[in-house]
Formats: sequence, structure tokens, C-alpha cells
Amino acid sequence: MSLLGQMMTIIRAKISALLSGAENPEETLEYAYQRQLELLQKVRMNMVNVVAAKRRLEAQLASLENQLNRLDEQARQALQAGREDLARLA
Repeated sequence: MSLLGQMMTIIRAKISALLSGAENPEETLEYAYQRQLELLQKVRMNMVNVVAAKRRLEAQLASLENQLNRLDEQARQALQAGREDLARLA
């Protein structure tokens, strides 16, 4: 059984115990602790997603900057050649 499956089983058992009216402080604390572990795992997974998205955006920015530089150079060359029409296209 996976870690997540085990955690869900523990959580279900703790919820069941809580709903049955048998308020046990140790069980309540254990439930809260397990919930915090679950949330921490989600935060870590989301951080990985954010870092990956940041890297994709940085790569996209670099690509767009390269494209801008290339088009700018083409426009300059077209102007030097007296081709304002081509410069506008670039």
C-alpha cells in the first residue's frame, strides 16, 4: 500500500473515532499531525511545479529575447540597405 493510501486509512480511522463522540486528545493530535504531513507533502509537490514553471518561463524569455535581437538586427540591416519596407516587416 502506498504512503498516501496508508495515510488515508489512518485519517479515515481518526475521523471515524472523532465522529463517534469518543474525543481522545491523543487521537485528535495524531489526526492533526497526519493532516499537517499531508499538507506539507502537497506544498512540496506544488513547489516542484512552481520551480518547473519558473524554468519554462525563463527559457521562453531567453528565446523571445533572442528572437527580438535577431529581428532588430534584420531591421537595422534592411535600413542600411535602404529597404525601409523590409525593416518594417522585421
